[in-house]
Amino acid sequence: MDKKIKIAIVIIVVLILGYGIYYLTDYSHAEDTVNQYLNGSGNVSVIKQSNGLLLDGPGNDSALIFYPGAKVEYTSYLPMFTYLASHGVDCYLVQMPFNIAFFGSDSADSIIENSSYSHYYMSGHSLGGVVASSYANKTAGIDGVILFAAYPTEDINIPVLSIYGSKDNVLNLEKYNEAKPLIKGNFSEFVIDGGNHEQFAYYGSQSGDGKATITPENQQRQAIDEIVKFVETYN
Repeated sequence: MDKKIKIAIVIIVVLILGYGIYYLTDYSHAEDTVNQYLNGSGNVSVIKQSNGLLLDGPGNDSALIFYPGAKVEYTSYLPMFTYLASHGVDCYLVQMPFNIAFFGSDSADSIIENSSYSHYYMSGHSLGGVVASSYANKTAGIDGVILFAAYPTEDINIPVLSIYGSKDNVLNLEKYNEAKPLIKGNFSEFVIDGGNHEQFAYYGSQSGDGKATITPENQQRQAIDEIVKFVETYN
């Protein structure tokens, strides 16, 4: 092989590897506002797990296992799910390899195997919701799925709660609506007026998203109130 061709191939491989490493290590970091929740808040304790955090509140019957959105630091969701844990549903925030749920799709296995709740709910934001719904579909003992700006890509036979903001310009509504017939179980939908894609967490602005007309706190509390009602219905 010609020496120049060999050099060109090496350069191309290096560039591809370099881009791959950059892509996998570049992600949206949690904002400083989440720091106040890292050591717990009110009646919620934060317990470090091998693959994330357990938000342990006053409830001991139900747990929600949450898969973050793609390339979003998992702690970005601490404020929202601390609020849920304080209302009786313990929460596991899963830290995904490279911050991408596809690389940790079965992360809930170890959580379920090492805990003893009567009811488990799978949840996820955006790509995390897609992966969480797929996991729930193949796993016995999951009582329901809560999707944040997400939709399933295969049939799902258990209750589903879908939540998204009216100003969300990241969620592909055409694909979202096309996916609705895949939900064979009971389906509930809640659209947060004025909410967008990024305000379910604190990781800064997201490219292409719409401008929210409500605060993140307002959006998150509306979402959690709907989850509490959903859990009460199916427990």
